[in-house]
Amino acid sequence: MSLSLLGGIAQATPAQADAPAQPVIGQPAKDANGCAKIEKSLPTLADWPKVDSRFKGKADDEARIAKILAGMTLEEKVGQMTQPEITSITPDEVRQYAIGSVLNGGGAWPGGNKHATQQDWLNLADAYWNASKTSRTKIPVIWGIDAVHGNNNVYGATVFPHNIGLGAAHDPCLVRDVAGATARQIRATGQDWAFSPTLAVVQDDRWGRTYEGFSEDPRITRSYGFEAIDGLQDGATKRIGYNGVIATAKHFIGDGGTIKGQDQGVNPSSEADMINIHGQGYYGALAAGTQTVMVSFNSWTNADLGINEGKLHGSDKALNQILKGKMGFDGLVVSDWNGIGQVTGCTNSSCPQAINAGIDIVMVPADWKAFITNTVAQVQNGQIPMARIDDAVTRILRVKLRDGLFESQKPSDRSYANSDEALKDNWLARDAARASQTLLKNNGNVLPLKPTSKVLVVGKSADSIQNQTGGWTLSWQGTGNTNADFPNATSILAGIKQDLGDANVTFDATGNVDPKGYDAVIAVIGETPYAEGVGDLTRKTLEAAKLYPEDLAVLDKVSGKGTPVVTVYVGGRPLYMNKEINRSDAFVAAWLPGTEGGGVADMLVKGKDGTGYQGTLSYSWPKSACQSPLNPWSPDYDPLFKLGYGLKSGQRVTIGQLDETPGPAACGSTGGGGTATEDLSIYDRTDVPPYTSQIGSASNWGGTVIGPDGTASHPEINTVPTDVNVQGDGLKATWTGTGAAQLYMQNTAGTNDLRSYLNADGALEFDTTVQQAPVNRTVISMHCVYPCFSEVNATKLFTDLAGGPKTTVKIPLSCFNNGLDFEHINTPFLVYTDAPFQASFANVRWVPNGAKDPDARPCSSLT
Repeated sequence: MSLSLLGGIAQATPAQADAPAQPVIGQPAKDANGCAKIEKSLPTLADWPKVDSRFKGKADDEARIAKILAGMTLEEKVGQMTQPEITSITPDEVRQYAIGSVLNGGGAWPGGNKHATQQDWLNLADAYWNASKTSRTKIPVIWGIDAVHGNNNVYGATVFPHNIGLGAAHDPCLVRDVAGATARQIRATGQDWAFSPTLAVVQDDRWGRTYEGFSEDPRITRSYGFEAIDGLQDGATKRIGYNGVIATAKHFIGDGGTIKGQDQGVNPSSEADMINIHGQGYYGALAAGTQTVMVSFNSWTNADLGINEGKLHGSDKALNQILKGKMGFDGLVVSDWNGIGQVTGCTNSSCPQAINAGIDIVMVPADWKAFITNTVAQVQNGQIPMARIDDAVTRILRVKLRDGLFESQKPSDRSYANSDEALKDNWLARDAARASQTLLKNNGNVLPLKPTSKVLVVGKSADSIQNQTGGWTLSWQGTGNTNADFPNATSILAGIKQDLGDANVTFDATGNVDPKGYDAVIAVIGETPYAEGVGDLTRKTLEAAKLYPEDLAVLDKVSGKGTPVVTVYVGGRPLYMNKEINRSDAFVAAWLPGTEGGGVADMLVKGKDGTGYQGTLSYSWPKSACQSPLNPWSPDYDPLFKLGYGLKSGQRVTIGQLDETPGPAACGSTGGGGTATEDLSIYDRTDVPPYTSQIGSASNWGGTVIGPDGTASHPEINTVPTDVNVQGDGLKATWTGTGAAQLYMQNTAGTNDLRSYLNADGALEFDTTVQQAPVNRTVISMHCVYPCFSEVNATKLFTDLAGGPKTTVKIPLSCFNNGLDFEHINTPFLVYTDAPFQASFANVRWVPNGAKDPDARPCSSLT
């Protein structure tokens, strides 16, 4: 029938008649509460389904769009497709270039002020809006924001649990309610568009965005995908209502399935696994009527299966053929931050392949003027068909009409604008935090504590709202915050005091107080904030005792003293924590509960929550340090706690002594006397242990550690964070010329046997942009504890690269094999000069077989 309708074919051939019909997916079945049901099982699909969206729009929209489109110039159309970042564009430029949308990344605020008020946000929103409405086309601009667990960029906003916690709640209605509250928060500050929800079905918990996924289980993600969109868009079917905002299903597709959980890495899945695992969240989201889909940074490649889509930002198959074609998505597709620049042959400001592949709005934060110029030229010379531009703008206008923007008032005059009540939803956040608590151990039924209990509270995260809110909170990585940055929040410690009374609570973060005489010790430990890239573990261990040794040290001080120990783990993924669990009578996974730490405390105390513990694992819990990926469909599935495990209050289960065999310092091949097979990562958006990035000069040749914010300064040299491949992934180093200085990465605790990389024809590789050529001799060196070192002269290398685009430099390790003791390397990368020089460095690594690459530098060129 479809062939007859589409192609005018009166009769199908026998082969076509035997072909299975394309599956169709519509709205999900509902549970007893009227929300999308988490199915017991999902049918295996043989093909990508057609998704029947309940959002039908209005019949006269298309005629209206065609009329608007006919009156636009090419430059105005490309302006609608361009999305700059608020730190890089003024309202007048929005008017001048007919810009269609703006965004603010994590850590970008009006005026650069982290404490910007609701009125500050609204003033900027009004300025952009008014500018767009005074342009020649008068097409309203939309502002997108990373509101991934509440309106988390905004000072004073309630922040909800991250998605991993909502997954543990197994409550689709709760997801809808949190999304609805988030939409009201966004309207309170004047934005139109939420870059959420993340629908990754996470397969390897080493990924630094694990906590952004609801579950490793696609059944949960599909149900939640429907309800998250429903909540954000206020249940809209024709127009997004006064309570809603434009939602985004992201990141299409397979971001949760990359090798080793590497952010922006390679997903090697078969097409069948893409359909049945990674696609499920999108079936729910598209059925609910999501109006936008964001493309993923990852590649989709598997040579053995004949799959070579490469970066999905340039994949016609993924975007045009699958998403817009087979699945029938009629909204707009938006790129991720400078994502087009990762497509082969493209830059951040030029990528006809990505536009032709189906991207409608291009997130080009800083290089947007060049992007407009390049794209207009590419249409004029035929690289991009005019029909593709018209299709993109049609989709953009369709979404804007469906959002009611053409009839809308300026942001400050809309519903919930500047509403303090809308920005705060403490009760819902507290309920969500309660529902997400997952009880893994409760020997002797220690929990719940009696309301009259006297407790000793220890651990670094007990009174740290920064730790309990995690990444994507005020700042991009969630770092650099203090409790003072959260005026409407409650720490877990404060919640315990609310429930037990100040007089019954003693706090000592380091655990030096004797626990004798207390009814219980509550230890709040876990991960510190991180976001994409920085949070990746890749080859690192999952062993918490190695990642956060201070936590085990605290537990060692308070356990075994006769007082029950209740441990609350705050973190964004399951970790190997046998030692910590053994030292605890009760163990609770609190995940990242958000600004209402009182919800965690309520569950610890009897009578503070009527239901008791209900949360169950939406991710499997490892029983060894290198046990990842870990999923029920793996043939060797053997977790400590299975997917769906979680004790209920009063359930009598005793957890015996767990194996404490320590895992290796890193997982996978790390070197030695053999032949290396895996990259040795030295700096990847942040330091990769055991290496620490530092600067040294006459001011301090002993080395000044470059902070988590990427900054360090001597009179002779300074560093700041910069973009090389992706947002904030590099260090820009400036040698001022006032004296000799060096940038280096060093294992300050000892040396490493890296002979295997030399044996494997390895290369030192790093990505760089050179802003200012070196004035004097500049060297790259490696050290085997100074004065044991070897260096190459890189003056000409850096001079030739000055002013050019990003380049990957590959230097054979054999170039350093002239006295360097590869068995005792402590500094695998160092750049030194004594005169003015400026360059940015990212993704520093040693790569097996890299010396064989045709673009590896000959040693003869480095003398």
